[in-house]
Amino acid sequence: MVEKIQQTLRDSKAARWTALILIALMMFFAYMFVDVMSPLQTLIESKRSWTPDVFGTYAASEYFLNVCGFLILAGIILDKYGVRFTGTLSASLMVGGALIKYYAVSEGFQSSALCGWLDSWWVDLPGTAKLACLGFMIFGCGCEMAGITVSRAIAKWFEGKEMALAMGLEMAIARLGVFAVLSLSPLLAAKFDQSVVAPIAFCTVLLLIGLINFIVFTFMDRKLDRQLGVSEASKSDEDQFKFSDIKYIFGSKMFWLIALLCVLYYSAIFPFQRYATNFLESTLSISAGEAANIFRWFPILAMILTPVLGSFIDYKGKGASMLMYGALIMIVCHLSYAFLLPAYPEKWFAFLITVVLGVSFSLVPAALWPSVPKVIDGKILGSAYALIFWIQNIGLCFVPKIIGNVLNATNPGIAEAREAAVAQGLQAPAYDYTVPMIIFSSFGVLAFILGIWLKREDVSKGYGLELPNIKK
Repeated sequence: MVEKIQQTLRDSKAARWTALILIALMMFFAYMFVDVMSPLQTLIESKRSWTPDVFGTYAASEYFLNVCGFLILAGIILDKYGVRFTGTLSASLMVGGALIKYYAVSEGFQSSALCGWLDSWWVDLPGTAKLACLGFMIFGCGCEMAGITVSRAIAKWFEGKEMALAMGLEMAIARLGVFAVLSLSPLLAAKFDQSVVAPIAFCTVLLLIGLINFIVFTFMDRKLDRQLGVSEASKSDEDQFKFSDIKYIFGSKMFWLIALLCVLYYSAIFPFQRYATNFLESTLSISAGEAANIFRWFPILAMILTPVLGSFIDYKGKGASMLMYGALIMIVCHLSYAFLLPAYPEKWFAFLITVVLGVSFSLVPAALWPSVPKVIDGKILGSAYALIFWIQNIGLCFVPKIIGNVLNATNPGIAEAREAAVAQGLQAPAYDYTVPMIIFSSFGVLAFILGIWLKREDVSKGYGLELPNIKK
């Protein structure tokens, strides 16, 4: 007698891809909020007196609490309490942090007694920036917690199936948020009389919609667990997460290679996004709107290619090789920004470099995140993702601040001259970004070296990073 094979929700293509869309849309809205201020650097410089080092502090604040240990706690919460609780908590934190940041940049707060009090201490940072940093910190806790939760959820729903494709599509949808906000943010600001508040208010509402999406997903995930017969009570002692299990993560050489490659690569991407609009504005002598319209195409090719490359990894493999190629392309692009674009300041050339950088941004993430389940045990996978994100956040926290300080140091007097020019309605002088771009490219060189090392380890130990994900 042939036993009937029990079908679960994740065996249904419609169900598992619906689940993916629900959680991917949450990250789409999160990525929009992350970069909502990126095209507004010049505007907030004139409206709220934020200099480059202030803007760099604000950009770094997203990661501060994560670096101080919240991400490690987030991974433990994820492994202990599961995807549903952790995802709902993370989405709620994003909404709460966004509301604080919205109030911080509002006209009402700028004239409030609280802002005056905040202005009175640590005078290098305006009161508006202090409160905006607090909101961005809380949002950042939720955003990074959501990132590890989504990765764990996809690993669960697509186990033995199109995991790399699913992760690639989730990243593609999230990056579409960067494209959308780089277009919408300057338009919304212009429509509401050069307001920095309107774009933030719009993205805050979208985050609330993202929270609702994830709550809908939790009902699907609960049903899947019932079908799988999974509950905390049903787990054996061996399968239960223990805090002591984290030592196995820290003791893994492959974990450290992946984590260090991750922090170096992303430190040359996300902090650059914060400054990219102003970089193009300064280098090409164009408006912030035109610069944002060029850079908004950066995630587009990545958005298209990442799912394709994810599918290639699912069926053909070659994940470790892709990590190397992605780092190499990034090095070439950042060096082109540093030396070739200032020599040939053409919009089409800037567009070309930006689009090619998007190729790099598709190769590395498409290969990186599906590699983690191949080297880390499933019961501590959430903590492994969290620790990788934590190490990544250390770079993402300090690099924007470093770049802001370097930009000030290599452009003496420019910040003051820009503020005076804006006050008089004159053309503001441009920043020279040569040194910051060299710093970004040096991160790529180190990431490329780690990619070579990672591939050699995979060849000698047989982790399967070069092998397909789909089991036949």
